[in-house]
Amino acid sequence: MSNFRTLAMSPVPLYTQLKESLRERILDGTYKVHQQLPSESEMSALFGVSRITVRQALSDLQKEGLIFKIPGKGTFVAKTKAFQQLMQLEGLAEAMSRMGYEIYNQVTSHKIVPASTTVAERLQIEVGAPVAEIKRVRHLNREPLSIEITYLPAEIGERLRKVDLATRDIFLVLENDFGIALGRADLQLDAMLADEVLARPLQIEEGTALLRMERLTHTAAGQPLDFEYLYFRGDAFQYRLQIERHSATAAAPTTPARRTRKK
Repeated sequence: MSNFRTLAMSPVPLYTQLKESLRERILDGTYKVHQQLPSESEMSALFGVSRITVRQALSDLQKEGLIFKIPGKGTFVAKTKAFQQLMQLEGLAEAMSRMGYEIYNQVTSHKIVPASTTVAERLQIEVGAPVAEIKRVRHLNREPLSIEITYLPAEIGERLRKVDLATRDIFLVLENDFGIALGRADLQLDAMLADEVLARPLQIEEGTALLRMERLTHTAAGQPLDFEYLYFRGDAFQYRLQIERHSATAAAPTTPARRTRKK
């Protein structure tokens, strides 16, 4: 490990330098998942910084979910979660492939079913109308990550039977193969516990925390097209987003009118 004594004059705080160095070693695999990190005193000696600096760096890394502490045992490397930014509408494979992950889809069911009340309401069709239901288990680097249940108009679902959905995102197929321009999506996020039906294909224990999303995607013309239930393993995936606070322009205070004194 490099020593930070020579960087003491840098405008970047020492704890930030240490944090970034440790993060790099965690992400590049130098420190393996669940490997114990050196103690605070050992890091202090190795990096030539105070224990307070080490403690600050470790605190930040713990907040980021890169490490975890077990009282009386030490600090360990956490399993890094994959993440997707909620800044634009894109499929999971689009986002993960760009970050260097391998995505594989196991299609477990592809059939025409009568629309339930919820599906009919979302897609703005009659209850019981035929819709395509596509169920997939999505694998990230060959490990099960999520279950996705997609509902689409029946005719589009039939066209998708001819597509290799094991390796392609439905969004890209709709746009590139079918010429359907996509617009916005309405999202709902919540948490739930996995039941037996969800736990088995995700290879997790029943009762494990899941991140659930409902996503309704519209065409560019505003027509609802694709309604999905997405169930992600809470230990392996997270969504991230950035929001800004825009202050409303304050209205100029009204100056009270002066009273004219009667003479």
